[in-house]
Amino acid sequence: MLKEQIASYMESHRQQMIDDISALVRIQSDRGEPAPGAPFGKGPAAALEKAMEICAGKGFTVQNWDGYVCTADMNDKAPQLDILAHLDVVPVSDGWTVTAPFEPKLVGNKLYGRGTADDKGPAVAALYAMMAVKELGIPLAYNCRLILGTDEECGSSDIHHYYQKQPEAPCTFSPDAEFPCINIEKGSIRGFYHASYPESSELPRIVSVTAGTKINVVPNRAEAVVEGFGMDVLQTVAGKVTEDTGVSFAFEGENTVTIHAQGQDGHAAMPEKGNNAITALLTLLTALPAAKSEGFEKLCAFQKLYPHGDWSGLAAGIAMEDAESGALTCSLDIFNLTTTGFEAQTDCRCPICSTDENVTAVLKAGAEAIGLTLDESCKLNAPHYVPADSPFIQTLLSAYEKYTEQKGKPLAIGGGTYTHHLKNGVAFGCEFPGSEDNHMHGNDEFVNIDELVLSAQIFAQVIVDLCAEKD
Repeated sequence: MLKEQIASYMESHRQQMIDDISALVRIQSDRGEPAPGAPFGKGPAAALEKAMEICAGKGFTVQNWDGYVCTADMNDKAPQLDILAHLDVVPVSDGWTVTAPFEPKLVGNKLYGRGTADDKGPAVAALYAMMAVKELGIPLAYNCRLILGTDEECGSSDIHHYYQKQPEAPCTFSPDAEFPCINIEKGSIRGFYHASYPESSELPRIVSVTAGTKINVVPNRAEAVVEGFGMDVLQTVAGKVTEDTGVSFAFEGENTVTIHAQGQDGHAAMPEKGNNAITALLTLLTALPAAKSEGFEKLCAFQKLYPHGDWSGLAAGIAMEDAESGALTCSLDIFNLTTTGFEAQTDCRCPICSTDENVTAVLKAGAEAIGLTLDESCKLNAPHYVPADSPFIQTLLSAYEKYTEQKGKPLAIGGGTYTHHLKNGVAFGCEFPGSEDNHMHGNDEFVNIDELVLSAQIFAQVIVDLCAEKD
């Protein structure tokens, strides 16, 4: 009976969910310059204010925690469940085709717009789960709190700030990944490489490279400026690289030529789903007959550590995997070069078997061997694991199975969520097995409304199972 009541409630509130998601998506909430009351910029702050307005309008007690997060409580009873979602988004490019990134558009069953899938849509699904439990009059013995943050995409300092002020709830989930349940999140290492060398004016030469926007986004565009190469040489090498990589190149200028590389963006946790414009462009540049110089030699040596299509870290010497969490992945996502040096940023997602000794130390040795420096901040952020047989995990799986009629089994992912450092925190939803790629972090991001409604039903059941009064 309860299952049918929850399902009916969600179906009757489908359009309201779409409207609330759209209101949040219209706010461009990628990180900006900090300001008073807005530690991550005006956009995230505006999204936080809108979310508080929406939650308060539905009868929940809301609070703003110094502009870092806001919370919405179902009651004032002892805490039992925290639901963590985020309102910040990654930057956009100009490759959107269905609609502009911050102009939500419903096409059939898909709502397009930046943040619809990551993570404004799931945040609203969690809110409506709380609404269903409240409006169906289900008595609760404990509180469920929705926590909405604004810095998940840039390090989660918002949640760190919050948990310095508040204790963890006994159970926590974040609807920012996949069903059935994510009980393992890989560790991560972010490598910051630095190279310096004397300027060489001898032609032909590479003058500059500019590529990448965020360390956790596989770049779809990259640009280089070169001098002294004939156009026939550039086009011949580019044609071969395009044939090998699938990345296309365009040229502007004559003696000084700007090279534009066009690939496919994606999430750095799944680099195989994108087509990295940086690594393809470096393949092209290091294949050119440039004049011999220390800078060009260092560039060629670095390119060999991160060749195009090597998502496993094999060339860098860190490839590894284990049965529980799978294989290590690695993505070169930011690269900037001048005539006197270059900087590069890599994003590695590391399985349970990884350590600072078998990953960090290897990366540092590899950098030193070619005359590069790896920043001291490069250290392993340890993997996160909650046992699959724990009562909390079993409760989540039970709700998933009840509403999908599919057997649920915990999964491991390369992405990190808000729950990575929480003792009993896991990622739970909102993508279902076999779902169409929603272009998270890419162009034309969308959320499947049917799946979002089903997610909200599952979340409502979890709230009941964990927080309701027992007979």
